[in-house]
Amino acid sequence: MRVMTQTTATPSKSEITRQTILSTGRRLVARDGFGAMGLSQLLKEAGVPKGSFYHYFASKEAYGEAILTDYVEEYLARIDTLLARGGQGGDRGADLLMAFCQAWLDQDRSEGLVSTCLVVKLGAEVADLSEPMRAVLDDGVSQLTARIAQMLKIGAKDGSLVLDAPAPDLAGVIYAQLLGAAILSKLSHSQHPLERALDEIKRRVMARGPERKSQ
Repeated sequence: MRVMTQTTATPSKSEITRQTILSTGRRLVARDGFGAMGLSQLLKEAGVPKGSFYHYFASKEAYGEAILTDYVEEYLARIDTLLARGGQGGDRGADLLMAFCQAWLDQDRSEGLVSTCLVVKLGAEVADLSEPMRAVLDDGVSQLTARIAQMLKIGAKDGSLVLDAPAPDLAGVIYAQLLGAAILSKLSHSQHPLERALDEIKRRVMARGPERKSQ
């Protein structure tokens, strides 16, 4: 029997260049916002000739949509990796939820989500600027809150979390709480709003005393 091996195709030069433009743009957008990012600055920092931008993207708006799509896909993949640790003898739901929440904080000189989240940085800007960009972020948030709901359901099943509302509703509240605290943290240049939000989330959902299975 011949054993089939899966191989990963080597990215083409064009694909590498396109990803370089996206990665550079994401960094600039996270720092300066989308409207303030100039194409000349972007291409200079990406090391790409000015005339080649429109070979990869039809417009700046299409480029912004591509940045956000790339960001959402990468972020959700990281959450899926976290979720894969739960259930069937793996991490408890409470562990998954706290790992997600703690990731918002800067730790050990590494920037947390409050510093890199494009929803925090661009949510209000793109809602008025571009319908396609708004739709990408809105869909990404919907997919993320669905994954938070999965963490809550795992925790309710293993007894590490207590839900006082349906998991999808509670997931939306938790995300909104973190998002609001992240904005306040950026305004105050302090992690205290996020730390208080995390404490409140713990008080609301963490099981107290012996673990108990939800009925």
